Order: sequence, then structure tokens, then C-alpha cells
Amino acid sequence: METNLIKDICKILRVFLIINLILISSCTKDFLEEEPQGDLIEPLFLVNAYDAKLATNAIYSSMREWNFYSGGYPILDIMSDDAVKGSNPGDGAGLNLFDNFQFTPTVGDISRWYSALYKSIRRANIVIEKVPGITMDEVLQTRYIAEARCLRALYYFQLVKAFGDVPMVTSAYPPANLGRTSKDVIYDEVIIADLEFAIENLPEKNEYASSDLGRVTVGAARTILADVYLFRNDFINAEIYALQVIQSVKYNYGLEPDFSDAFSLQGQHGTESILEIGALPEENPSLGGNQYANTQGVRGDPNRGWGFNRPSMDLINSFETGDIRKDATIIFLGEILDGDTIFGDNSTPDITYTDETNTVIKEMETYNQKVWVPGSTTVEEWGYNVRIYRYAEVLLIAAEALNENGKPSLALDYLNEVRDRADLADYEILDKTQLREQIWKDKRSELAMEGKRYFDLIRQGRAGDVLGDLGFISGKNELFPIPQAEIDLSNGLFIQNPNW
Repeated sequence: METNLIKDICKILRVFLIINLILISSCTKDFLEEEPQGDLIEPLFLVNAYDAKLATNAIYSSMREWNFYSGGYPILDIMSDDAVKGSNPGDGAGLNLFDNFQFTPTVGDISRWYSALYKSIRRANIVIEKVPGITMDEVLQTRYIAEARCLRALYYFQLVKAFGDVPMVTSAYPPANLGRTSKDVIYDEVIIADLEFAIENLPEKNEYASSDLGRVTVGAARTILADVYLFRNDFINAEIYALQVIQSVKYNYGLEPDFSDAFSLQGQHGTESILEIGALPEENPSLGGNQYANTQGVRGDPNRGWGFNRPSMDLINSFETGDIRKDATIIFLGEILDGDTIFGDNSTPDITYTDETNTVIKEMETYNQKVWVPGSTTVEEWGYNVRIYRYAEVLLIAAEALNENGKPSLALDYLNEVRDRADLADYEILDKTQLREQIWKDKRSELAMEGKRYFDLIRQGRAGDVLGDLGFISGKNELFPIPQAEIDLSNGLFIQNPNW
């Protein structure tokens, strides 16, 4: 009993120490620079407006944690035809299971990802439940709740895309016997409802103070909702919400003139940014760092990271001739970036071949240029802002939806706007099938290595054809398995996804 009391006292002292440190530093830091306050989101401390701010900030900090990104490694790209495992052959050997579709429900990457999403949802639920009871400015109070609901919708969208039916947790303290809820119910009662609330109550991007850059906006909520409807093949609603974002372009959004600036340091929170996760160059998520870029950074010389998620030959060969996005997406050996020559990793073969005569290239040592950060160490990569949604994606969502809705001329306008920046010729009127295929092709080129391709192939019904040679099994790999530990803990409430 005495030991428990000491532990409780230490816990309280630790919380108050964190509070004091935050109060000292908050005068000079913007919200994206504040350290995550995970220890402060317990309802005990949600008593005033400042607590509400800290609890809301903690929802964002979830997206800087390593496990949030598909268990740490970019397995969604690795499982697609855009990328291969990367790094040197001996490191991260477990990722070969994803590269070859041989993973099982017991793999830790999946359980870490699943848990990270629910941890993030819990943080949102605390704000949604507890902030309404705080006496504070009502406009700010509603905004915090709208931010929480928008982010909760985003997290649930990731969950249902990956796992299908999952437990619908809408309380910080749910009952222990929750089973899996139909994904359609989650879409209607949580994802769409949350995003509609967010659209009604969030500011536009240009209505935030500069210190609040990076918070979700009405444009972000509309973009997520357009993507949700696109994933569900509801092209009418996908068109509606994508066009609402586009029609606010004179106030908020546009394409960066230089494609590289859409994801570089120069373009952070710029005109193309709809939702991005701010980070600081600190090798610790609790200090604001994000290891996303470091995990994929150039390995060897110069040493910028682990070198995972290498662009595939299929991706390299997929770009149209003259498409500037190719060189801005892929780092080739011998390339010079910010004064550094890319020599790569001595323990990684520069090129491997599919045949004994060395005529057909199987794999080449390349790296993801979209996560390149200038600097001299691995630390700078931790300050990379991950782009969740860019304006170019909204244009392509609109183009696809408009084409499916029988409006090819408008669809071409938005497709060609993206192509113009890539220095590619405009397309003239195509039939519906041809235009659909071209939109899909340009979406791959535009968003390559940004974690979008895998779920796009599943949504389009093409995953079996495109990824079959890589090991994808139709009727199975459209969903990830529910982590086996969750199945075991459910005492029979959870039934595993088909064919797992």
C-alpha cells in the first residue's frame, strides 16, 4: 500500500512538473512547437481553457509518433508497386514479409499501428467528452471540439480502410466487451458525422493566427470527406466536397509553382498545404520530432537515415517522358542535392538484375526525395512536416469524381492543371474509360511515395491485377488482419478478417 502511495505521489509530482515546464515555455512557442501533453489529457486536469488547449494539442502530437505511420515503417508504399523494402539486404528483414505479402496477424508492425490509431482516438474522445463541461469562450470551445472530431474522423478512416469492421469507441472509457462494428455504421455515425460537424465549426486556413498554422481547417475537413466519399465510390458527394475546397482557392489554396515545394521545407504550410503535421528537428517525438523522414532518408553517404522504402523500377519506369515529378520524387546515386553528392550505402547493391545476363534491372539503389531535408546530420530529418493532404490531390479527386459523373470537360480542366505544373501536355477530350485511366496514372505520378497508392488500387478494384505478381491475394489482402493479440483478448467477440 505504501509503495502504491509513493507511486501515486510521484505521478502527481511528475504531472505538475510537466505543467510548470509547459507554462514556462508556452509564451515563446507556437502550438506546433509545444511538446505533446499526453500526461495532461486525463479528465482530472481538464478544468479550464488552457487544459482544453493542451488536450487538443495532444491529439495532433499523436501524428508525430512513429507507430502512427503503419507501425513505423511505410509498409503501405512497400506493399504497393511504388516501392520495395529498401535499406541494405540485412536490415529490416521483417519488412520482406510485407514486400511479399507473407505477413501474419501476429506481426508487431500491424498491432503497433492498430494500437496507435486507437490511442489517438482516445485523445480525441477525451476532448469531445470533457471540453464541453469547461467554462470558457464558447467559440474557442466549439473549435477545439471540431478539431477533435475532425481528427477522430481521420483516424477512423485509416482504421476502416486498413481493417474493415473495428470496435467503434466514442468514449474515453468504453466498456470492455466491445465487439467489431460494421464499417458502414462507423462511416455514417462517426466519420461522416464528425466531418460534417467540423465543416460547420472550423475556421478557414487564412482565419487562423500564424501561431496556429497546422491546425485542421474547414478545407481539411472537406478534403477528408471528399476522400472518404471517393473511397466509397460515392462520386456525387466526392465531387461536391472537392469542389468546395477548389472554389475557396482564391482565399486559401493553390498549386506551388515548383513541384518540389509542395513537400519541401520551403513549402511548409504553404499554398498547397491542406493538412500537414508540424515537427521539430529533435530526435524524440516527445520533443516535437517525427522519425517519418529519417526512416526513409538516404543511407550511407551522406547519412540521413535508414534508407527504407526505396522507389521501385516499376515506379521509375511509369513516369511519362519529360515529367518533372520523376526527378523530384526519386534520388538517384550520383545526384547532387544541396551540395551533397549521393553515394549511398556500401552494403547495398547499386543494381540487381532479374536474369543472369544482367539485362533486365530488378532493383536499383534509389531513395525517396520527397522526404529529403537539407542538413549535415540525421537530426534535420526529424523536423520534416509530413503532408497528409495536398491541394493537388483535391484536384485529382475532383477530376475523377467529375469524370464518373459524366462531366469530362470539367474533369480535364483539373487534371490538366496538375499536368501543366509537371510540364506535360494537356489532354483533350477522352472517353470515360480512357480519362479514368489517365487520372489514375497522373495520381500515381503526383502522389508517389506519399502512402496513397495501395489503398487507391484496392478502391479501384485493380489490386489483384497490379499486385498479384508481388503476392497480393484477392479476397484476402484488401484488408489487413486484426492483430492476433486483439482477437485473443476479445474472448471470442472478434472474428478474424476473411482468409487470415
